[in-house]
Amino acid sequence: MSIFTPTNQIRLTNVAVVRMKKAGKRFEIACYKNKVVSWRSGAEKDLDEVLQTHSVFTNVSKGQTAKKEDIIKAFGTEDQTEICKQILAKGELQVSDKERQNQLETMFRDIATIVAEKCVNPNTKRPYTVSLIERAMRDIHYSVKPNRGTKQQALEVIRQLKESMEIQRAHMKLRFLLPAKDAKRVKEKLKPLLQGVESEEFDDDLEMICLVDPGCFREIDELIRCETRGRGTLEVLSLKEVEEGEERL
Repeated sequence: MSIFTPTNQIRLTNVAVVRMKKAGKRFEIACYKNKVVSWRSGAEKDLDEVLQTHSVFTNVSKGQTAKKEDIIKAFGTEDQTEICKQILAKGELQVSDKERQNQLETMFRDIATIVAEKCVNPNTKRPYTVSLIERAMRDIHYSVKPNRGTKQQALEVIRQLKESMEIQRAHMKLRFLLPAKDAKRVKEKLKPLLQGVESEEFDDDLEMICLVDPGCFREIDELIRCETRGRGTLEVLSLKEVEEGEERL
């Protein structure tokens, strides 16, 4: 005896479900576990690595796919791949309490790792260990936001930690080469953006080796290009100026 399976049912196992309510209907998509957050943060670019199937469901666990007329009414299109992208971006990720806790713990450590990689003790110029940053984050009761990227949250953590410990982003070391006719004027405009000047030599052009906050890099690059009409140059000598060894408290 053959077993009849309804044509609008698709059986999937070990899935992460993303759900969205639209036009009075519930729509769901089936994703691979741990891939939704990677997609939202930009770490994963391949949609096929995120979606188990390019189908839109009313109930993933029961394998019930959405009706074509409901899809068109809610989304204005029957392109299920585009609809999957919308649900993936704006829908609510359905996970168990244990999975949610594991996800938050992983993100917490990822944020601490980024902070440890980017920052130093401003007095010693030495980096902090990841475990020390984790402890400091717990001390300020930092709460991970699952729908925000870890890099964005790391910058927020740095700002908050500055209130309770000696910490700053490690400086970049840059070399500027400024044409003689523009040198004095451009140097004056650069001054507020510099953390320190290691050397300064004037021959035919002005050559400066400086330390800057990474957050000012784009502004400095644009300033030099615009003020010198492309004749000045900027070279990155080091992305992070630190002393060897880790900072311990």
